[in-house]
Amino acid sequence: MLDEIKLDSCYRTGNQRDDSEELEEWLPNINEGKTKGRYFHCAVPGDMPHECPSSSQHFPKVKKEEPDDSFTFDEPAQKKQRTTNAAQGRPIKLKSGNSCVEDIEMNWDPIQVLAEKTGVEQWVCANIAQLFQEENTIPFMVRYRKELINHMDADAVRDVQLTLEELRSVAKKSKSVSQTLKKEGVLTSELEMALKNCTTAGDIDHVYAPYKKGSKLSKARRAKELGLEPVALTLLQAPQTLDLHSSIQPNTKGLSTLDEVTTGVQEILTDMIAKDKETLTHVQSWCDRSAVTIHSSVSKTALKEQQPQQGNQKSKPKDIAKFSLYTDFTCDVQRIQHYQTLAINRGENLKILTVKVNVPDWVKNDFCRWCINVRWRPQGFAQPELMTILKNAIEDSYRRFILPFLSRGYRTKLTTSAEKESIAMFVRNLRQRLLMCPVRGRVIMGVDPGFHHGCKIAILSPTSQILHTDVAYLHGPAKHKEAENLRHLMFKHSCQTIVIGNGKACRETEAFFTDLIKQRFFKPLDVSYCITDEAGASIYSVSPEAVKEMPGMDPNLRSAVSIGRRVQDPLAELIKIDPKHIGIGTYQHDVSQSLLRAALDGVVQECVSFVGVDINICSETLMRHIAGLNAGRARSIMEWKEKNGPFLNREQLKLVKGLGPKSFQQCAGFIRINPETTHNTGKLDNSTAEKKKVKGSGSASNQFNPLDQTCIHPESYSIALRFLSQIGGNLDQMGSAVLRQSIESSVKSRGLDVLAKSLDTTPETLQLIVDGLTQPPGFDIRQDFEQADFKREIVSMSDLHDGMVLTGRVTNTALFGAFVDIGVGRSGLIPKRFITPDKLPVDQRRRSLALGPGERVEVRVMNVDLQRNRITLDLIRVLR
Repeated sequence: MLDEIKLDSCYRTGNQRDDSEELEEWLPNINEGKTKGRYFHCAVPGDMPHECPSSSQHFPKVKKEEPDDSFTFDEPAQKKQRTTNAAQGRPIKLKSGNSCVEDIEMNWDPIQVLAEKTGVEQWVCANIAQLFQEENTIPFMVRYRKELINHMDADAVRDVQLTLEELRSVAKKSKSVSQTLKKEGVLTSELEMALKNCTTAGDIDHVYAPYKKGSKLSKARRAKELGLEPVALTLLQAPQTLDLHSSIQPNTKGLSTLDEVTTGVQEILTDMIAKDKETLTHVQSWCDRSAVTIHSSVSKTALKEQQPQQGNQKSKPKDIAKFSLYTDFTCDVQRIQHYQTLAINRGENLKILTVKVNVPDWVKNDFCRWCINVRWRPQGFAQPELMTILKNAIEDSYRRFILPFLSRGYRTKLTTSAEKESIAMFVRNLRQRLLMCPVRGRVIMGVDPGFHHGCKIAILSPTSQILHTDVAYLHGPAKHKEAENLRHLMFKHSCQTIVIGNGKACRETEAFFTDLIKQRFFKPLDVSYCITDEAGASIYSVSPEAVKEMPGMDPNLRSAVSIGRRVQDPLAELIKIDPKHIGIGTYQHDVSQSLLRAALDGVVQECVSFVGVDINICSETLMRHIAGLNAGRARSIMEWKEKNGPFLNREQLKLVKGLGPKSFQQCAGFIRINPETTHNTGKLDNSTAEKKKVKGSGSASNQFNPLDQTCIHPESYSIALRFLSQIGGNLDQMGSAVLRQSIESSVKSRGLDVLAKSLDTTPETLQLIVDGLTQPPGFDIRQDFEQADFKREIVSMSDLHDGMVLTGRVTNTALFGAFVDIGVGRSGLIPKRFITPDKLPVDQRRRSLALGPGERVEVRVMNVDLQRNRITLDLIRVLR
């Protein structure tokens, strides 16, 4: 069962701002709490649109996962990817073997490294890699290939996908660098081996740095060209036979004196030590056991700009105050919070902060001792002057190469981890925002509030058709006349529900309608209102898509339409807007934009697919987000409908130009054909269906199939029919209590595993068939979520006092806490240190931060700062 997700109401006054800008205002008040590691997010109920519909909870599942007693809230979760409460998968390997990773030609096993990096079993990684190789989409895999992916959720599968792409990128980069060095004539077998041993792009950069074209020739390479490499090797392998004086060549620069020869040998040894894999592994292990810290301070550039400069008034001084927390900040790299990493990176990019990684001195001492006595110990007696050369080479290698390499590694790891966590929060917030329960069967008045230019009004029918648009000046001298006009409109269209955008003039508009409701101005209508987030509405209103959908309409009125539709069907409306503009998450401009875009597009596809769409009435915009479809295929489907009428069954999708067998396989299970829409929009001509053939499948039937309105995939129709025959049911009984009782009795008496075996299928597929047959017609996974909070009165911040207990709804989550709307015009913050496991439901304790937009919570007011307009809250419990 999915989590409760209600429409979040966000009360803000003033203009809309970048979400990270608003959230940053809270940073100075956040105390550093305990370290919370990154949790692997794995389909706990309510955290993703996993296929756990309400009907399935009444039937026995396959063996459930045992809880992990070793889990602690403040420690990183175990490497193993946890899955849902459904059955665990079994090692079912695909027949193709590891052909899916043949393009990764490295000295390590791609599947093994993938498993180590993601914490997923190797057989699951192999299956996922093969499924992606076969062009399967994540929604299809999560719903219809559960046994192959061990019941992993979409986020976990995406994590494996991204890691696999990173490994492919590393292999490609290694090959490219090898080819470049080969062309330059400097590629040796040892160098090629070192490149093929690299598992990250940073490792390749470290190996390739001395050979990069355009950079000056390294000292070690110059010494090698002078023929000193055999001398350096002799120092290590047979020092007793080495005579440095024999290498002196008076007329050759670099060899003319003993000092030059000594320096050349030392540079070669320095280079060898810095590139040795075993040496780097040892020093990294020492660092991992030590207290490595990261320190940030004000940069010299920022300090210089703060000083008044005569004759130069154009340069704007850096805003150091925004980074006051980090002007002298030190933290252990193992304990630094993700939001702190991103804030430091932002300050560094703006040249306000200088950042340094500090490694304890004992690491250098132990490293030098280990190198001299173990790893780089000469194989024989070495004269003191030779040992001095080796010692200097080791110290120089640590200072010039190894320490910077370690610093870059830590910075990269911290940034990568922080970006992944930030993107994961974006994904979770967006998913819960998209899956809010639609408000059906109501006429809605959408209001885009404003002062001087008036409030834009749009009245929408229960099916989101535009009935009326207008501009009302509710905050001017003629507000009483405007109130009369509004009452007339509401009576005319029987409208009792008002949706107000949370932008400028929101609070004043809310107060205006509250006063009218208190006066019973709309009697006998029982009018209520809610506040909804209008982020992105203005951008959408001037988009080509909005112009096409509402031609000739003023962009401001389009915003009012969008605000109203966000409550009627959040998913259908919000997918029209770039996810980055919906106002979720934090630091969206500080993370990898390509990763963010891919993750957000992926979650939109998952939500649309898992909810399902009626192909005959959905918009082209919604259709293009279904798994297996894209803009071109969605357009082809719309053209086919315009020419031939509505689809009567899923098989007719095969008649659409450009929709091949693979695309059909991926999208068919997420497309619904409801009998009401086939009758209302006409019928396909029989001759048309007979004439159009599909390769290998003959002609598509023009008969309606009741299974086409369920989540059951066409590939399982024969199994579903055999199952119905076994229990004595038929398709006409779908969704009825009689069929439900028969299925429940059969599953209870024989067991799901036995039934699945008798039908020659998997328990996972049979469970999906059971769900599809027992769910009522028109079942929507969002119907279990609570709807928008409608109210009739307001309170203000001045009514709050410390210790007051309130209920509210989470509007947004950041890496440092959760923002909660408690209905006073300003969201309060629950700092992360107050979100503890004892206050959370068991199924949410594995999620990073564990709260998401739309969740209802009970909170206690800890502090009210009227001057700075801030409210600090303590979480009491999550309401279910």
